[in-house]
Amino acid sequence: MTETAEQQANPLADGLSFRRTPDPCALVIFGASGDLTHKKLMPALYSLAFRQLLPARFAIVGVARTEGDDDSWRDDMKQAVQKYARDEFRQDVWDELASAMHYVSTDFADAGGEAALEKLVAREEQEHTLGGNRVYYLAVPPPAFPTIVEALGKQRSATGWTRLIVEKPFGHDLESAKKLNKLLWRHFDESEIFRIDHYLGKETVQNMLALRFANGIFEPIWNRQFIDHVQITVAESIGIEGRAGYYEQAGAIRDIFQNHLLQMLALTAMEPPIDFKADSVHNEKVKVLKALHTPGPKSVVRGQYGRGFVEGEEVVGYREEQGVASDSMTETFVAAKLFVDNWRWADTPFYVRMGKRLARRETTIAIQFKRAPHPPFEETASEGLRPNVLLVHVQPDEGVSLAIGAKVPGQGMTIRTVHMDFLYGGAFRTGMPEAYERLILDTMLGDGTLFTRSDEVEEQWLLVDAIVAAWQRDRPAFPNYAAGTWGPPSSEELLQRDGRSWRRH
Repeated sequence: MTETAEQQANPLADGLSFRRTPDPCALVIFGASGDLTHKKLMPALYSLAFRQLLPARFAIVGVARTEGDDDSWRDDMKQAVQKYARDEFRQDVWDELASAMHYVSTDFADAGGEAALEKLVAREEQEHTLGGNRVYYLAVPPPAFPTIVEALGKQRSATGWTRLIVEKPFGHDLESAKKLNKLLWRHFDESEIFRIDHYLGKETVQNMLALRFANGIFEPIWNRQFIDHVQITVAESIGIEGRAGYYEQAGAIRDIFQNHLLQMLALTAMEPPIDFKADSVHNEKVKVLKALHTPGPKSVVRGQYGRGFVEGEEVVGYREEQGVASDSMTETFVAAKLFVDNWRWADTPFYVRMGKRLARRETTIAIQFKRAPHPPFEETASEGLRPNVLLVHVQPDEGVSLAIGAKVPGQGMTIRTVHMDFLYGGAFRTGMPEAYERLILDTMLGDGTLFTRSDEVEEQWLLVDAIVAAWQRDRPAFPNYAAGTWGPPSSEELLQRDGRSWRRH
């Protein structure tokens, strides 16, 4: 059954309309032979083609150092789509997409390669009447950015629009982020730069805005008077997956905390924007990031995993991973108690944690409300009556759950905590789109709402730099938690000091 038929059979999908189709354009992917292109970008493009959301006139140009030609790259990408795409493989869809695909093998610093790329793109623009519209995707390591950006600055089309997608990490600290921004601004306007954070493309992260601002029951109680605290968890059961070169330099605080986690916090805490245009949403997020109080040493915990068992299999410790120094002090876990110093959230703690090799993979935002002021049912509760909690599941099972107290059927007034659940897959009966599908499409449409603006990035780095600077003064005993657990004991103590505990979902 096709997706369209599924939607027609689903009453919750009634009235849904297709989004407008982007202008004709060329998408140029630098790093076309890399993992990101194989696992995310090309499967996302295939899914967009599957749903006929790509422009009718469209070209994809892959650029990489790997030797190859159009046919070999198409064959490689076909295998990637068959392995990683969320949709069934249909030859007719693939044939149409593949006919628009071309490949340029070149070193990014090679002037001859620049000329060959420009010639190919210009040819495609003329042949398919693309109007000079271009999207450049930098799916390459950060050291390659300056060379590519300088070259692209010289090749801007005289007609049409140009947009640049920049993958994370965006800098290593505040100074490098500012330097990178200045480089981009020499050749591109801020409105043309799309700094990608794939978490913002996830449906459930976006649903936080709908949950708060499309429902009159939540916003009146979304403040310090009614909310006791907020917990945000980004847990991964995997290790570093052969990325020691990157992870040794980044650690958990730069890999997850600086971008994904702070963005989710900003969406949770932001004020209602005047509209949902990009700048309006960015302005409110920046206010939250500026209001974040730098946590003291006692409010931040870091850890590094040792040997342990994950999903029944024994795994090595971080220092035993290939490419990692035997005395590495790189953190694989961070927990912190943060405060947003503004009128809405004063004195309301935001507990955040993220880590590798934890008990299971999950990303959640839990908003715990204050207890009822006079609970007359405590003595008859069949279990400890827990506070109301609104739990947003970002991954792997996207949805929203609300914990409430309800009477147990039968005689007497016995109260028990129950859950009201909303699951995306069950409600809309359709597969969840991958984040990169939405983000690539939004770039073509020129909508920067789900991307990060330069001042957001710099505010995030300002907080991270302050935390990292405090770490220079001590050297914790690593490893301090076993793989397959929920992090070091000091993470639990962080909440226990406040009479609270981490949620066990």
